[in-house]
Amino acid sequence: MRTLDQWFEEYAVSHQNPKNKAIHYICVPAIYFSIVGLLMSIPSGFIASTLRLNAPIIENWAAVVLIFVLIFYIRLSIAMAVKIAIFSAICLAANYYIGQFVTLWLFSIGVFIIAWIGQFYGHNIEGKKPSFLKDLQFLMIGPAWVVENLFSKKIRS
Repeated sequence: MRTLDQWFEEYAVSHQNPKNKAIHYICVPAIYFSIVGLLMSIPSGFIASTLRLNAPIIENWAAVVLIFVLIFYIRLSIAMAVKIAIFSAICLAANYYIGQFVTLWLFSIGVFIIAWIGQFYGHNIEGKKPSFLKDLQFLMIGPAWVVENLFSKKIRS
């Protein structure tokens, strides 16, 4: 099994261009956010009745799927799993509140489409294919790579 650093090294190969990187720093979190919104839009009567919860932010399919997402990250790095868990909680809360004002699934589809257009535009600038075309697991590495690059800059002495 590859380490998180090995995944990052391979992912970075097709993410060298500063414009492509900047696009990814916006579009990867937007895609993750929109997927959470789409999952939250799926009717969740089964979850609510089975778990007997009364917390709309966590009684939905997004919360269930995010448990499995976090298991993926825990296998790679506890620290990264914590960072992704925090981002996921923000996504759950923000999507919940957005859903109070607009039709969440329509909003999420719009964000998803626009963000993927941005991603492919960035790879056109880069001149390299997206990493996930080689291995679908890179769809999970992208958010971790963004978190690592934006919020975990190592202090250089």
